[in-house]
Amino acid sequence: MKTGYVALIGRPNVGKSTLLNRMVGQKISIVSSKPQTTRFRILGINTTDKAQIVYVDTPGLHRAASRALNRYLNKAATASLTGVDLAVWLIDGKGIRGDDRLVLEKLQQVRVPVILAINKVDKIKDKKTLLPLIAEANAQFPFTEVVPISALDGTNTEVLEQTIIDLLPEGELIYPEDQLTDRPERFFAAEIIREKLLQYLGEEVPHRLTVEIEQFKEDKDLIHIYAIVWVEREGQKRIVIGSKGELLKKVGQQARLELEALLERRVYLNLWVKIKKDWSDDERLLQRLGYAD
Repeated sequence: MKTGYVALIGRPNVGKSTLLNRMVGQKISIVSSKPQTTRFRILGINTTDKAQIVYVDTPGLHRAASRALNRYLNKAATASLTGVDLAVWLIDGKGIRGDDRLVLEKLQQVRVPVILAINKVDKIKDKKTLLPLIAEANAQFPFTEVVPISALDGTNTEVLEQTIIDLLPEGELIYPEDQLTDRPERFFAAEIIREKLLQYLGEEVPHRLTVEIEQFKEDKDLIHIYAIVWVEREGQKRIVIGSKGELLKKVGQQARLELEALLERRVYLNLWVKIKKDWSDDERLLQRLGYAD
Protein backbone atom coordinates (compact mmCIF):
# COMPACT_ATOMS: atom_id res chain seq x y z
CA MET A 1 0.00 0.00 0.00
CA LYS A 2 1.33 3.45 -0.95
CA THR A 3 0.23 6.35 1.25
CA GLY A 4 1.20 9.98 1.67
CA TYR A 5 0.47 13.68 1.44
CA VAL A 6 0.61 15.54 -1.88
CA ALA A 7 0.59 19.36 -1.99
CA LEU A 8 -1.16 20.99 -4.96
CA ILE A 9 0.52 24.34 -5.39
CA GLY A 10 0.40 27.15 -7.93
CA ARG A 11 -0.61 30.72 -8.54
CA PRO A 12 -4.28 31.81 -8.30
CA ASN A 13 -6.71 30.53 -10.95
CA VAL A 14 -4.47 27.84 -12.37
CA GLY A 15 -6.90 25.00 -11.58
CA LYS A 16 -5.77 23.44 -8.29
CA SER A 17 -9.27 23.07 -6.85
CA THR A 18 -10.64 21.68 -10.11
CA LEU A 19 -7.82 19.12 -10.08
CA LEU A 20 -8.49 18.21 -6.44
CA ASN A 21 -12.17 17.56 -7.20
CA ARG A 22 -11.22 15.51 -10.24
CA MET A 23 -8.69 13.35 -8.35
CA VAL A 24 -10.99 12.72 -5.38
CA GLY A 25 -14.00 12.12 -7.61
CA GLN A 26 -16.24 14.49 -5.69
CA LYS A 27 -16.58 18.23 -5.16
CA ILE A 28 -14.44 19.01 -2.12
CA SER A 29 -13.20 22.50 -2.98
CA ILE A 30 -15.31 25.35 -4.40
CA VAL A 31 -14.44 26.64 -7.86
CA SER A 32 -14.93 30.00 -9.59
CA SER A 33 -13.26 32.20 -12.18
CA LYS A 34 -12.31 34.73 -9.48
CA PRO A 35 -8.72 34.80 -8.15
CA GLN A 36 -8.19 33.62 -4.56
CA THR A 37 -11.35 31.52 -4.48
CA THR A 38 -9.54 28.98 -2.29
CA ARG A 39 -8.80 30.56 1.08
CA PHE A 40 -8.16 27.53 3.27
CA ARG A 41 -6.00 24.44 3.29
CA ILE A 42 -8.33 21.58 2.35
CA LEU A 43 -7.51 17.87 2.35
CA GLY A 44 -9.03 15.65 -0.32
CA ILE A 45 -8.55 11.93 0.33
CA ASN A 46 -8.54 9.40 -2.49
CA THR A 47 -8.32 5.75 -1.40
CA THR A 48 -7.89 3.01 -3.99
CA ASP A 49 -6.93 -0.65 -3.67
CA LYS A 50 -3.30 0.37 -4.27
CA ALA A 51 -2.91 3.66 -2.42
CA GLN A 52 -4.28 6.39 -0.23
CA ILE A 53 -3.38 9.81 -1.63
CA VAL A 54 -4.07 12.77 0.66
CA TYR A 55 -4.17 15.85 -1.57
CA VAL A 56 -3.55 19.21 0.09
CA ASP A 57 -5.32 22.00 -1.83
CA THR A 58 -3.77 25.38 -1.12
CA PRO A 59 -4.59 29.06 -1.75
CA GLY A 60 -2.85 30.52 -4.80
CA LEU A 61 0.53 32.09 -4.12
CA HIS A 62 0.68 35.75 -5.19
CA ARG A 63 2.98 38.72 -4.66
CA ALA A 64 0.26 41.33 -4.03
CA ALA A 65 0.10 40.62 -0.29
CA SER A 66 -0.61 44.07 1.12
CA ARG A 67 -3.59 43.11 3.32
CA ALA A 68 -3.66 40.73 6.26
CA LEU A 69 -5.91 38.29 4.36
CA ASN A 70 -3.45 38.11 1.45
CA ARG A 71 -0.58 37.48 3.85
CA TYR A 72 -2.59 34.69 5.49
CA LEU A 73 -3.29 33.07 2.09
CA ASN A 74 0.40 33.08 1.17
CA LYS A 75 1.36 31.74 4.59
CA ALA A 76 -1.20 28.92 4.32
CA ALA A 77 0.03 27.98 0.84
CA THR A 78 3.70 27.98 1.87
CA ALA A 79 3.03 26.02 5.08
CA SER A 80 1.30 23.30 3.04
CA LEU A 81 4.66 22.40 1.52
CA THR A 82 5.88 21.33 4.98
CA GLY A 83 5.39 17.70 5.93
CA VAL A 84 4.24 16.45 2.52
CA ASP A 85 5.72 13.52 0.62
CA LEU A 86 5.67 15.24 -2.76
CA ALA A 87 4.35 18.34 -4.49
CA VAL A 88 2.47 18.91 -7.74
CA TRP A 89 3.07 22.34 -9.24
CA LEU A 90 0.33 23.49 -11.61
CA ILE A 91 0.97 25.96 -14.39
CA ASP A 92 -0.95 26.44 -17.62
CA GLY A 93 0.10 26.11 -21.24
CA LYS A 94 0.94 29.81 -21.55
CA GLY A 95 4.20 29.28 -19.69
CA ILE A 96 5.92 30.30 -16.47
CA ARG A 97 5.02 33.91 -15.81
CA GLY A 98 3.98 36.40 -13.14
CA ASP A 99 3.20 34.73 -9.83
CA ASP A 100 4.44 31.37 -11.18
CA ARG A 101 7.94 32.65 -10.42
CA LEU A 102 7.02 33.17 -6.76
CA VAL A 103 5.94 29.52 -6.60
CA LEU A 104 9.21 28.50 -8.22
CA GLU A 105 11.11 30.38 -5.50
CA LYS A 106 9.23 28.46 -2.80
CA LEU A 107 9.86 25.13 -4.53
CA GLN A 108 13.60 25.75 -4.46
CA GLN A 109 13.37 25.28 -0.68
CA VAL A 110 11.58 21.90 -0.61
CA ARG A 111 13.31 18.54 -0.35
CA VAL A 112 10.63 16.27 -1.81
CA PRO A 113 9.94 15.17 -5.40
CA VAL A 114 8.09 17.78 -7.47
CA ILE A 115 5.85 16.92 -10.43
CA LEU A 116 5.12 19.66 -12.94
CA ALA A 117 1.52 19.42 -14.16
CA ILE A 118 0.85 21.64 -17.18
CA ASN A 119 -2.89 22.24 -16.90
CA LYS A 120 -5.57 23.35 -19.38
CA VAL A 121 -4.06 21.48 -22.34
CA ASP A 122 -7.63 21.07 -23.64
CA LYS A 123 -7.34 24.72 -24.72
CA ILE A 124 -4.14 24.13 -26.71
CA LYS A 125 -4.77 23.14 -30.34
CA ASP A 126 -1.16 22.34 -31.28
CA LYS A 127 0.29 20.19 -28.49
CA LYS A 128 3.77 20.57 -30.01
CA THR A 129 3.86 24.06 -28.52
CA LEU A 130 4.23 22.39 -25.10
CA LEU A 131 7.71 21.07 -25.94
CA PRO A 132 9.53 24.43 -25.57
CA LEU A 133 7.63 25.05 -22.32
CA ILE A 134 8.68 21.68 -20.92
CA ALA A 135 12.29 22.36 -21.91
CA GLU A 136 12.16 25.84 -20.30
CA ALA A 137 10.67 24.43 -17.09
CA ASN A 138 13.21 21.60 -16.81
CA ALA A 139 16.01 24.13 -17.25
CA GLN A 140 14.77 26.03 -14.17
CA PHE A 141 14.00 23.15 -11.79
CA PRO A 142 14.81 19.41 -11.56
CA PHE A 143 11.26 18.09 -11.86
CA THR A 144 10.80 14.39 -11.18
CA GLU A 145 8.16 14.18 -13.90
CA VAL A 146 6.29 16.52 -16.25
CA VAL A 147 2.66 15.62 -17.05
CA PRO A 148 0.42 17.70 -19.37
CA ILE A 149 -3.18 17.46 -18.10
CA SER A 150 -6.64 18.96 -18.21
CA ALA A 151 -8.24 19.02 -14.78
CA LEU A 152 -11.48 20.12 -16.43
CA ASP A 153 -12.00 17.22 -18.85
CA GLY A 154 -9.72 14.64 -17.19
CA THR A 155 -7.05 14.42 -19.91
CA ASN A 156 -4.03 12.54 -18.52
CA THR A 157 -5.21 12.79 -14.90
CA GLU A 158 -4.99 8.99 -14.60
CA VAL A 159 -1.35 9.25 -15.74
CA LEU A 160 -0.77 11.93 -13.10
CA GLU A 161 -2.35 9.75 -10.40
CA GLN A 162 -0.18 6.75 -11.30
CA THR A 163 2.93 8.96 -11.31
CA ILE A 164 2.02 10.16 -7.81
CA ILE A 165 1.43 6.61 -6.57
CA ASP A 166 4.80 5.49 -7.93
CA LEU A 167 6.53 8.24 -5.93
CA LEU A 168 4.69 7.78 -2.63
CA PRO A 169 6.24 5.74 0.20
CA GLU A 170 4.76 2.47 1.42
CA GLY A 171 2.70 2.73 4.58
CA GLU A 172 -0.52 2.12 6.48
CA LEU A 173 -3.77 4.01 5.78
CA ILE A 174 -3.70 7.51 7.24
CA TYR A 175 -7.49 7.99 7.19
CA PRO A 176 -10.46 5.58 7.12
CA GLU A 177 -11.17 4.23 3.64
CA ASP A 178 -14.49 6.08 3.29
CA GLN A 179 -13.25 9.50 4.46
CA LEU A 180 -13.02 12.14 1.71
CA THR A 181 -11.86 15.25 3.57
CA ASP A 182 -10.85 16.64 6.95
CA ARG A 183 -13.38 19.49 6.97
CA PRO A 184 -16.76 19.43 8.81
CA GLU A 185 -20.17 20.00 7.21
CA ARG A 186 -20.53 23.58 8.50
CA PHE A 187 -17.28 24.49 6.69
CA PHE A 188 -18.76 23.31 3.38
CA ALA A 189 -21.97 25.22 4.10
CA ALA A 190 -19.99 28.48 4.33
CA GLU A 191 -17.91 27.67 1.25
CA ILE A 192 -20.90 26.76 -0.93
CA ILE A 193 -22.62 30.03 0.00
CA ARG A 194 -19.44 31.95 -0.85
CA GLU A 195 -19.11 30.10 -4.17
CA LYS A 196 -22.62 31.14 -5.21
CA LEU A 197 -21.86 34.75 -4.28
CA LEU A 198 -18.69 34.65 -6.39
CA GLN A 199 -20.71 33.54 -9.42
CA TYR A 200 -22.85 36.68 -9.38
CA LEU A 201 -20.49 39.41 -8.13
CA GLY A 202 -17.93 41.51 -10.00
CA GLU A 203 -14.19 41.54 -9.42
CA GLU A 204 -13.84 43.74 -6.32
CA VAL A 205 -16.54 42.64 -3.86
CA PRO A 206 -15.53 38.92 -3.64
CA HIS A 207 -12.19 39.89 -2.09
CA ARG A 208 -13.99 41.87 0.60
CA LEU A 209 -16.57 39.32 1.70
CA THR A 210 -16.51 36.21 3.84
CA VAL A 211 -19.17 33.86 5.17
CA GLU A 212 -19.58 32.86 8.80
CA ILE A 213 -21.94 30.09 9.96
CA GLU A 214 -23.63 31.32 13.12
CA GLN A 215 -25.75 28.22 13.71
CA PHE A 216 -25.83 24.73 12.23
CA LYS A 217 -28.62 22.78 13.93
CA GLU A 218 -29.91 19.35 12.96
CA ASP A 219 -33.49 18.24 13.65
CA LYS A 220 -34.95 14.87 12.76
CA ASP A 221 -35.46 15.67 9.07
CA LEU A 222 -34.29 19.29 8.68
CA ILE A 223 -30.98 21.13 9.02
CA HIS A 224 -31.20 24.78 10.06
CA ILE A 225 -28.29 26.91 8.81
CA TYR A 226 -27.97 30.57 9.80
CA ALA A 227 -25.14 32.37 7.99
CA ILE A 228 -23.72 35.89 7.93
CA VAL A 229 -22.13 37.36 4.82
CA TRP A 230 -19.60 39.88 6.11
CA VAL A 231 -18.56 42.80 3.88
CA GLU A 232 -16.49 45.92 4.59
CA ARG A 233 -18.59 48.80 3.22
CA GLU A 234 -22.23 49.86 2.95
CA GLY A 235 -21.94 49.94 -0.85
CA GLN A 236 -20.76 46.33 -0.87
CA LYS A 237 -23.72 45.33 1.30
CA ARG A 238 -26.13 46.86 -1.22
CA ILE A 239 -24.45 45.02 -4.08
CA VAL A 240 -24.58 41.64 -2.29
CA ILE A 241 -28.27 42.06 -1.39
CA GLY A 242 -29.15 43.28 -4.89
CA SER A 243 -32.19 45.17 -6.09
CA LYS A 244 -35.15 44.29 -3.83
CA GLY A 245 -33.04 41.48 -2.34
CA GLU A 246 -33.05 39.50 -5.60
CA LEU A 247 -29.34 38.62 -5.72
CA LEU A 248 -29.18 37.35 -2.14
CA LYS A 249 -32.40 35.40 -2.68
CA LYS A 250 -30.97 33.74 -5.80
CA VAL A 251 -27.74 32.89 -3.96
CA GLY A 252 -29.69 31.41 -1.06
CA GLN A 253 -31.86 29.25 -3.32
CA GLN A 254 -28.90 27.81 -5.23
CA ALA A 255 -26.81 27.26 -2.10
CA ARG A 256 -29.72 25.50 -0.37
CA LEU A 257 -30.24 23.10 -3.28
CA GLU A 258 -26.54 22.17 -3.37
CA LEU A 259 -26.42 21.76 0.40
CA GLU A 260 -29.46 19.47 0.33
CA ALA A 261 -27.75 17.31 -2.29
CA LEU A 262 -24.53 17.23 -0.25
CA LEU A 263 -26.11 16.60 3.15
CA GLU A 264 -28.94 14.40 1.83
CA ARG A 265 -31.37 16.25 4.10
CA ARG A 266 -33.80 19.14 3.73
CA VAL A 267 -32.15 22.47 4.57
CA TYR A 268 -33.52 25.73 5.93
CA LEU A 269 -31.01 28.45 5.02
CA ASN A 270 -31.11 31.97 6.45
CA LEU A 271 -28.67 34.59 5.08
CA TRP A 272 -27.87 37.99 6.54
CA VAL A 273 -25.45 40.59 5.13
CA LYS A 274 -23.57 42.64 7.74
CA ILE A 275 -20.71 45.14 7.72
CA LYS A 276 -17.44 44.61 9.56
CA LYS A 277 -15.17 47.43 8.48
CA ASP A 278 -11.79 46.34 7.05
CA TRP A 279 -12.15 42.78 8.35
CA SER A 280 -9.73 41.54 5.66
CA ASP A 281 -6.91 43.68 7.08
CA ASP A 282 -7.43 42.88 10.78
CA GLU A 283 -5.46 39.83 11.93
CA ARG A 284 -7.46 39.37 15.12
CA LEU A 285 -10.74 39.47 13.23
CA LEU A 286 -9.39 37.05 10.63
CA GLN A 287 -8.65 34.50 13.35
CA ARG A 288 -12.16 34.90 14.76
CA LEU A 289 -13.60 34.32 11.30
CA GLY A 290 -11.67 31.07 10.90
CA TYR A 291 -8.58 32.22 9.01
CA ALA A 292 -6.13 30.31 11.18
CA ASP A 293 -4.62 26.83 10.90
